[in-house]
Amino acid sequence: MNLEQILVLAMFATFAAILLTGFPVAWALAGTAVIYAVVGHVLVAQFNADLWFNWGSSVELLPERFWPLISSDTLVALPMFIFMGIMLDRSGVAERLMRNMVTLFGAVRGGYSVTVIVIGMLLAATTGIIGASVVLLGMLSLPIMLKTGYSRSLAVGTACATGTLGILIPPSIMLVIMADRLARPETSVGDLFLGAFFPGLLLGALYIGYVLILAWLRPDMAPLPKDRVKITPRVVLNAVLAAAPTAGLILAVLGSIFMGIATPTEASGVGATGAMLLALANRRLSYSVLRDSLYQTTRTSAFIFAIFLGATAFSVVLRNLGGDQVIENALLGLPFNNYGILATILFVTFLLGFFLDWVEITLIILPLVAPVVESMGFNLAWFTIMFAVCLQTSFLTPPVGFALFYIKGVCPPEIKTTDIYKGVVPFIILQLVGLAAVFYWEGLVTWLPSVAFN
Repeated sequence: MNLEQILVLAMFATFAAILLTGFPVAWALAGTAVIYAVVGHVLVAQFNADLWFNWGSSVELLPERFWPLISSDTLVALPMFIFMGIMLDRSGVAERLMRNMVTLFGAVRGGYSVTVIVIGMLLAATTGIIGASVVLLGMLSLPIMLKTGYSRSLAVGTACATGTLGILIPPSIMLVIMADRLARPETSVGDLFLGAFFPGLLLGALYIGYVLILAWLRPDMAPLPKDRVKITPRVVLNAVLAAAPTAGLILAVLGSIFMGIATPTEASGVGATGAMLLALANRRLSYSVLRDSLYQTTRTSAFIFAIFLGATAFSVVLRNLGGDQVIENALLGLPFNNYGILATILFVTFLLGFFLDWVEITLIILPLVAPVVESMGFNLAWFTIMFAVCLQTSFLTPPVGFALFYIKGVCPPEIKTTDIYKGVVPFIILQLVGLAAVFYWEGLVTWLPSVAFN
């Protein structure tokens, strides 16, 4: 093992060690970059180490990397989509949806879980904020499912896993960040939104299929409600009318992007305005609601951009230490064919999701492995969507699965932590099944963009 390999491994190990102390991620990234910039400079200047490192280049590159990041037109969409999700959470749309969908699907065994999944998919296409979606779905669905006699693990697992769909189904803030980090024509925000459409629907369909089969095999886990009503045209109409505002917002945002009427950045403004109008129409818009929404948007955006800056500093120093070449040589040196190497990258990403948040993995790992994947001749948009599907599991995998923490905060006292873990395991497996489907059928990602833009 040469000096470059030792330094690259030590840099990742140092970052992980600092992170385990509870230090903020942004500072852990930036601090590690400073430490190893000094280490590289000392090794070259004082010990004439056989190491390609340039202190001046590292320092000079930082402003050049920071400025495009801060002035990026693509990233303007980030706070706008965050605001849209937070405002929609406060608009009352989800509560109305839950009331009407429960009536519609209540006559089907497992129908309450199906209701949660359908509402979760609609929210995913409008919010993209995992914390808000998981908490909202948990608060709305858990009391009624537990009262009906649903299995605690099924109830909590459905709400928790469905809430994570927002990180994949467009408009997704994760896909916006990935598009900015890769900065290639074939991985534009519009292409990634289109590419994620079918994989997102596939995961939702897998969830619904699992719930219905489980309810059929184990009726005691998802009993029929005693107060269920007969499905009438009026019941169906109420459900359609309840879904119409959310569907209209989805059409305004995604439709304007897919039809070429607006850029993703412009569409994010349309979505933010639409969410405010929905809150106003439901008499939920007030000064305090607007103030709190703006505060949460600013805080979330600042958190993400701080990690952006720390990750940029980390990547500049890592590349100056030869990290790119070390990682490329390690991947290409694996005793597998190209598909085996690709599967290894996704497997390692899945394992990293147990310990790191999706933001760090997206900002650090994706830019490092993407050139290797591209050099092997794979479609980069296809790989990026698989990477995104893989990262979705990170919200459900302990010990740092954030969706587990969110749902625990709104669970009734009788639901234990073991119930949450038991509930999410089947959905993690379903996510991996969805990932395998996308891996074997590339057209699930590439077909829609090819039709839309040709």
